[in-house]
Amino acid sequence: MSKRIVITGLGVAAPNGVGIPAFTHALKNGISGIQHDPQLQELQFSCQIAGTPPLTEELKAMYFTELELRGFGSTGILYGVIAGIEAWKNSGLPIETNEEPDWDSGTIFGAGTSGIDKFRESIYKIDELQVRKLGSTVVAQTMNSGISAYLGGKLGLGNQVTTNSSACATGTEALLMAYDRIKAGHAKRMLVGSTSDSGPYIWGGFDALRVCSSKYNDNPEQGSRPMSNTAAGFVPGSGAGALLVEDLDSALERGAPIYAELLGGNVNSGGQRGTGSMTAPNSTAVQHCISTALKNAGIKSNEIDAINGHLTATTKDSLEIENWTKALGLKGNDFPYINSLKSLTGHCLAAAGSVESVAAVLQLHEGFIFGNTNCDDLHTEITALIDPAKIPLKTIYKDIDIIAKASFGFGDVNTCVLFKKFKN
Repeated sequence: MSKRIVITGLGVAAPNGVGIPAFTHALKNGISGIQHDPQLQELQFSCQIAGTPPLTEELKAMYFTELELRGFGSTGILYGVIAGIEAWKNSGLPIETNEEPDWDSGTIFGAGTSGIDKFRESIYKIDELQVRKLGSTVVAQTMNSGISAYLGGKLGLGNQVTTNSSACATGTEALLMAYDRIKAGHAKRMLVGSTSDSGPYIWGGFDALRVCSSKYNDNPEQGSRPMSNTAAGFVPGSGAGALLVEDLDSALERGAPIYAELLGGNVNSGGQRGTGSMTAPNSTAVQHCISTALKNAGIKSNEIDAINGHLTATTKDSLEIENWTKALGLKGNDFPYINSLKSLTGHCLAAAGSVESVAAVLQLHEGFIFGNTNCDDLHTEITALIDPAKIPLKTIYKDIDIIAKASFGFGDVNTCVLFKKFKN
């Protein structure tokens, strides 16, 4: 019998909620985490709003020692460790202090960059001939695999410990990498997720590309408008999402909570051919990714109850909807419900796929479809394709059986993952 793979733990550090209870409450009630950022204003960014997880010193002290926090500059590692350890504990797993590593458990925890502020500090110190004052943690904070290394050490993981990086598709790609590893029998469980640093040194390039929202600096919560006729670019965000992916037999054996079944999915690239480029999707590849994901998961289009789209609040939103309709062969009222978390968090970049996957699983587990904020004026190209009722503006409470989550990233890379309500 083929192995079944399930989600047994969830963790999150999102702009609109740190921790699963706060994040769930924000989803159900349409609470935004997008705020005015004084630093972006001071630096004369066009977009002066952002989504940043609210971290207190007390919260940091729950996950890091005083010594570890001394000179710590990588917000991405902070977010990732908080989300990752929450998912681990949420799954009912203890944090052991044994000498022997846990050979059955590993992590694939993605990142776009790591410790950009620390890099900046290092450059200044080196230029000022103060290389010896860099500190002992500078390498761990600035290496891209810093997040998986920190989690691996804090949890004593003895299986694969690595970091992947595929722009906005990072988090969903990590899920499928873990799925394949467990399916092949190489691990019992994998802590999966992705994280993204916050701040102007991460977001500056996007502001320079003029793809960020600049018309709502005085009304931050209205700035991220996926699928809207007045969408004016994405709002930069940051944070981390984490999921504990586990072999069903292992989960049942230890009596773990089961939030959803991971049916599988697909990863591909448009090769920057046709309509594809570094920044634009190849529609043929997007459609192929979605249709192949369904085939790999063994489901049909009409079995999907809801979609959590990539939907960034840019001019590409209507194209994404068009690609979904073509890939699924569904339009109008036959199309599934669809929503975008970015209306509440902004675009969390490398963390987007994992934070949004946590949101997708919560919707399955608790029986709701969160509303699309700032979508009162739906784009006419979208309403020409699907019934506006399928884009709920307020949270709908109903049981859903299958939800699709897709991420499409810079470099013309695509992922699509399918989750199913768990039934033994």
